Formats: sequence, C-alpha cells, structure tokens
Amino acid sequence: MTDLLKTGSPGMKPHLGQPLQWDLTCQKVFETLKELFAKEPVLKHPDPEHPFIIQADASDMAVGAVVMPKNYQYILALVFAIKEINEDFMILPNVTLGLRILDNYCSRQITYDATLRLLSTKNRFIPNYKYDPENHLIAVIGGLDSETSLYMATILNLYKIPQRTHKWADLAELLDLFLDDLEKFPGLMKSKANVFIAHGSLVSMLNLMWYLQMSAWDSHIGKVWIVTEQWDFTLTDYQKNMDILPFQGAISFSVHSNEVPGFTAFLENVKPFWRREDGFIQDFWEKAFSCSWKNYKTTEDEEHKKKCTGKEKLKSLPRTFFEMRMTGQSYNIYNAAHAIAHTLHTICEAKAKYRRRVPGGILKFWNLQPWQFHPFLRGISFNNSAGEIVHFDENGKLVTGFDVINWVLPISVCNDQCHPGLHKKKKEGEPFCCYICVPCPERKISNQKDMDFCIECQEDEYSNFQQNQCIPKLLNYLSYGELPGIILMGFSIVFAMTTICVLRTFWKHQDTPIVKANNRNLTYILLFSLFLCFLCSLLFIGKPTSTMCILRQTAFGIVFSLALSSVLAKTIIVVLAFVATKPGSKIRKWVGKKLGDTIVISCTSIQVCICSIWLFTSPPFPDRDLNSLHEEIILECNEGSAIMFCLVLGYMSFLAMVSFSVAFFARKLPDSFNEAKFITFSMLIFCSVWLSFGPMYLSTKGKYVVAVEIFSILISSAGLLSCIFFPKCYIIVFRSELNNKDQLIKRQ
Repeated sequence: MTDLLKTGSPGMKPHLGQPLQWDLTCQKVFETLKELFAKEPVLKHPDPEHPFIIQADASDMAVGAVVMPKNYQYILALVFAIKEINEDFMILPNVTLGLRILDNYCSRQITYDATLRLLSTKNRFIPNYKYDPENHLIAVIGGLDSETSLYMATILNLYKIPQRTHKWADLAELLDLFLDDLEKFPGLMKSKANVFIAHGSLVSMLNLMWYLQMSAWDSHIGKVWIVTEQWDFTLTDYQKNMDILPFQGAISFSVHSNEVPGFTAFLENVKPFWRREDGFIQDFWEKAFSCSWKNYKTTEDEEHKKKCTGKEKLKSLPRTFFEMRMTGQSYNIYNAAHAIAHTLHTICEAKAKYRRRVPGGILKFWNLQPWQFHPFLRGISFNNSAGEIVHFDENGKLVTGFDVINWVLPISVCNDQCHPGLHKKKKEGEPFCCYICVPCPERKISNQKDMDFCIECQEDEYSNFQQNQCIPKLLNYLSYGELPGIILMGFSIVFAMTTICVLRTFWKHQDTPIVKANNRNLTYILLFSLFLCFLCSLLFIGKPTSTMCILRQTAFGIVFSLALSSVLAKTIIVVLAFVATKPGSKIRKWVGKKLGDTIVISCTSIQVCICSIWLFTSPPFPDRDLNSLHEEIILECNEGSAIMFCLVLGYMSFLAMVSFSVAFFARKLPDSFNEAKFITFSMLIFCSVWLSFGPMYLSTKGKYVVAVEIFSILISSAGLLSCIFFPKCYIIVFRSELNNKDQLIKRQ
C-alpha cells in the first residue's frame, strides 16, 4: 500500500520526493505445507520492529516468512511512474510527488496498523493526529488483492480518502459460481475433470502448487487450468526448483497490460545500491540470485550461498522470479499514479481559474481535502505513455479489459508432441488433433514443435542430422592449399623439370648416333609437348574461373594430340625406314624430315579445329553442383557441349590406338635402336590409364573427379617419358661407349 505526497513551492523543478520509507517486500507468505498442516497457528501481536513475527488467526496459519522476488516489480513500477511524472513539466510544473510504501505482511491486523500510520505524522504513530504540511496524504493505492483493499477501506472511508484499487471482482464473482471449495485439495486428486477453474488468493495458489508437487499427482497431465490474474505463477525463494508442470495448458485471465516506453530500460539500470532509500533492494537481490551480502554465514542455508557481486543481471532471472516486461499489476499501479497526477493537474487548473476570479486567492495543496479530490478523480481521462486512454465509468470503475494468457502449451490427448525434425501426419479415420510424427525428408527441416509440414532448405544449405536446422554448405573444389592439391602440384612440377632435363641431355648430345637415329626434331617436339602436358595439369587445381575452364580441356586436348601425333610420326618413320632399306624400294623418297612434320601438323590441326568449334559454339564455363553432395557445393567446370567434349577425347583415343597398332606390328623389326618396342610399351601404359579413367571418373564426385583427371594426365605422360626416353638417356649418360656408329652397325 502506498500514499502519494505533495510537496514543493513555485519555481522549483520537481525531484523524486521524500525518502522512500520501504521495509521488506510486500510478499510475505507461508513456508512449507508440512508445517502448515502439522502445527496449530500461533497467535502473536504485530510488532513493527520485528516484521517477521506476524499475528495469525484461524485463516492466516503463518509459520514463517518467505519472499516473492517477482513482486518487487510493483514497487519499481510505482517509482518509475513517480519519476516520469516529476520529470514532465506539462503535468505538475511546480509540484513534486512523493511516495511512501508500507508492508502488511499478508496480515489483516498489520494492514489496519499500516493504514493508520498513513494517516499519522511520519515517524510518529499517533492516531488521528498529523501535522506535517510537506507530507500531505492525497490518495492511497490499495493492496494487491481485494481483501487487503477491503481492510484498508474500513479505515480510509471514515476519513473519506479515495482509494484506487486494481483488482477485478467481477471475474472472481463469475468464477465463484463454478467452484465448491477449492481449499479441499484432496478433492482434486479424485476428480476426473479435464478443466479446472480456480480462483483464490495468492497464498492459495502457492499452497496448491506445493500440494501438487509434494503429492506427485501424475493425473494432472493433459488438464487445463483456468485461473485469475492473481495466480500469476509467481514462485517464492523457497520454490526455485519447483516445476510448474502440473499447470500444463493453464489459461490466465490477466489484468490488461501494455508496454510502457522506457520501463524495460529503467529495470536494466536497477542495481543493488541504486537508491539509498530503497530498503527492499538488497533483500530482494539476495533472494532472487541466491547470494548473500554478508561476509560471514549466520545460518546453515547461507553456507551454500555465494557472495553477491552486484553485477548480476535482472534479465537473467526466470519469469517466475522477475519479469522484464510490465505485468498487469505493475501497469495498473503505473496508471493509478498517473491518474492521481492528472487529477491534481485538473484541480490546479480549476484553482487557477478561481484565483483569477477571486483576487488574492492562494493555491495550497495542503489545504486540499481528500473528499475534494475524489470528484475530480472519477471524471479524469488521459492518454498514458503506452498510447492508451485511461478513464473511469459512471460507477467509478476503470474501463479496461483482460488479457488471456496461455502459459504452457497443452499436451495433445491423442499423442505426444512432434519435436523439431518431425512433422505431423494425420491419422486416417481419427479426429484432426490425432496424428503421427514423421521425420522430415532430406533437405527439409522443422524447427518448431507440431509443425504441419517441413520447410525446404535453400539450394546452398543442407539439413543437419536432427532435421531441425539448415546449415550453409561448404565449397568443394581442389585447391592449392589442401594436401591432395599440394601433392599433385608437386608431381606436376617434378615431372616437368625431369622432362626439361631429358630435353637438355638430348640437346647436348644431338650429334651422337642414338639421337640422330630417332629423328631429332620429332624427339624435341615430343619432349616439349610432354613438358606442356605436365604443366597443363596445374590448370585443374584451384577455384574454377571462366578462363581456367576454357583452357583446361582445350589445352589438354591440343597438347596431348601434339604428343600423340609425335609418337605416331616416330612410329611410322621407323616402319618406313625399315621398308626403305630393301633393294629397289620406292618408299625411300618418302622417308625424311618433312614426313614427320607433316604428320604432326596435320594430326594436331584436326584437334585444334575441334576445340575451336567447341569454343565458338558452347564453351566450358564455371558451374555449381548443388545436389551431388549433401553438405557441400561442388565448384566445377561445366563442359558446355558434351558432344564436343566427347569428340576431343575420342580423337585423342583414335591417335593413341593408331600409334599403338603401328608400333605393335613394328616391334620385331631388326634394329639396334628400334623405338617401336619402347613406343609399344609406352602406348600400352597410356591406353590402360585412360581406359581405367572412365570408371574412376564416373564413380567419384566433387574435387576427387578433378584429382582423378590430373592423376591420369600425369601417369600417361610419365609413361611416355619413361618408356621412350629413359633407356636412351641411360645409354647416353652411363653407357656412352655404346653410343657410336660402329657399335650400331656391329649390333645390326
């Protein structure tokens, strides 16, 4: 309960009035039901100096005191409202509102005592005597429940002091029609009802929750509770670990509330030492955060408590302990304070008009009597900060409604809820509320309970294993930074450098018989083409771009065609050279340098033409494969035209088969340096590699497809290099005595 005080003088800007006379929070209720039912009530006289000792009668049954931290917001709502009023120059420019909060400790006797203290001089309890012009009682905001307000009205009505209550008796009277005796808890245990309509005091709510918890009542599952706003699922500090499962599906008729601008920010700035006059905050802080401000432990319970730091956050508390949004009760207290302020503003304007008509009239609020205040209050109407109109009807009741809140989602009576990752599928022949839970298909998710259908992930996302979240796909391509790319790049460079060494060796010994006997020009062309083959494999490593995609297959096709054409020319020249040595042969005139060059140029030109047509009609381009891998996006080169790609590979296969066939038939020709044998073996390796390439290419995905192609390029090129040139290099470098014309003729 609070009273609003008027102080101030002309020319003074308001401030947050008198020190707030606060004691412990206005939520002292009862400790455990075991003791409640085991012991008789103890009668004691109220003692303001010892607030934990309260008088009990047959209805109170108090055995201890506990704190409900959630209700501390009611105090903060009043402080926020007074602060907002005093900072608004448009309402009361020369007047400061103050407030005083007294606790009734849930006791009827202390309620009477506190009400009389409001009517007395501050800090001096003398009933019917008050002399303090700066602390003038104008109006009283009643208790949180109608019973407390009724007790207060018993005394306040004698002095004709208006009391603004914020409880709604109409709903309670309506619900009372459906109730027998809610205090008979065992009756609930035997009931087969599916819906319970409950009404009672806050203490009744706590007792019921405790009773259901201790009795382990399993049959509450699937029940629906309809409760009044007073049952706000507020837990005491002794009920922190209590589960509100018994109230699955509870529907609460709550006092209407709206979000007041700045209130949440105001709560975030509340700290343990925010105001020296706040006598509630530190006790609230200890109970809410289970900590202690004391440096020593006085009780056994405090030994398990941590030390309060003051850095705890109110928004970290569960909603059963503290709300960061304005509750219905707080909203009513806020509107009640503003209603009183706007009423005073209306009185001020009326007095000002009277003063203009009566010269010498002086406005003194401490001369204003409460019964003069009441008629103005009944007719007040204003817009609050939340944008809502606040006014009273002809009966003096606040015109407002109720908010219906569904606290916990009810459990279906037919089946369990479908968890995320599953979706509902209707059961044939049963009611619509009966369904089965079916897992979401691949690439679809459900991220909420009881979803009717699954949501498909975007193309660049995939569903996780639980099918309840879409995760962005990773990019998949053979990069220079990963191990396979590094290894393949290393082999490419090593083979390319080896080819350069072989070319340098043949160039250095170009006048020796073994080099001259095998057509030096074709040898140089073949080595140069093999060098380019090793380097072109590097085009397949790295993130695909337009340039790389165009060069990959075209460069590979042309360079390999050049190498195979050189091999074919060398093979044909070997055969023609043997035939030309026969007496009377007319083929001798065809054997020479021009024949090899003609074969190489003509065969390579055909491949160049095929690649040119490919580039002009449908060139390769970078593409993304979103479907082949579940968790990755494959970055690849789309070949553009599959027909042209097959033509390029097919032409290379044709050159390889012709070279192999010619070399195979010429392998037994008598010659000391018969290249046909080496070419036959090298082409056998070449054809074996590319024949096995097909199945491997089709059985792999992503970057490993590119790795297989690079591997085939390197192995086939290395086969040509090693089989054709390494035996000759061995003779040139290590057996130079064999590299002369006499030895060549002698061996023939």
